[in-house]
Amino acid sequence: MKLKLLKRRFGMQAPRLAIRPQMPWYFRYGAIAAGVIAAVGLSGVAYHYGQSYAAIGADQVDTAPEKVRRESARPESTNAALKSELDATLRQLQMERAAQTDLAKQLKALAKENAQLREDIAILQAVAAPADKTDGISVSSVRVEPNAAAGEYTYRIVLVQTGARTKPFQGSYELIVNLDRDGVRTGMTIPESSEKASGANKLDFRVHQRIDGTFKVAPGAEVKSVQVRVFEVGQPQPKVMQTVAVS
Repeated sequence: MKLKLLKRRFGMQAPRLAIRPQMPWYFRYGAIAAGVIAAVGLSGVAYHYGQSYAAIGADQVDTAPEKVRRESARPESTNAALKSELDATLRQLQMERAAQTDLAKQLKALAKENAQLREDIAILQAVAAPADKTDGISVSSVRVEPNAAAGEYTYRIVLVQTGARTKPFQGSYELIVNLDRDGVRTGMTIPESSEKASGANKLDFRVHQRIDGTFKVAPGAEVKSVQVRVFEVGQPQPKVMQTVAVS
């Protein structure tokens, strides 16, 4: 019996013996304290970073409407700048058009004045011509110009008597207006028969005579040329004819 007890206690079936080193108490409590301090430190760091991220998120939320306002204000400012530039360009174009219109009027007035000077020079040359020059009638100048009114034209004719001019020239004149309407050539006579009866086309001058008048053509008709015919009293055939093209 004792032998069995001895085998059970010291033999193969004996319980295993665990050997644990004995740690001093101050090491054990020091490790616990270090763990606590580390945990507290990690908690503080986590709290700090959490506050920082929360502040950043709040700032982003606060600045988001402002960013939207800035982004929406950009197209408005761009449109305002473009509108201002467009208005300035339109004003400049209006000024240039007005200047061109004034220049065109000045050029037209100068052209008319120049034509008047040429007429005066032609008259002076006719008056100063030698007295032994053959008697006759000449068409010094003819001008036919469109007016502002549609289909209306103005004409001016200057007739000069050449030679000795011992007596006035008496007679009449007429204009043959050659027209083009849709490719068809037509003509009209000025003055009309009723105006001829009233003596509107009579001529009576010794040196020169200016003839001014207007005529109107049908809508769509284009004046190509005008022929001036001068008749002496009692003569059925014209004494002189001259044709001028109309541009």
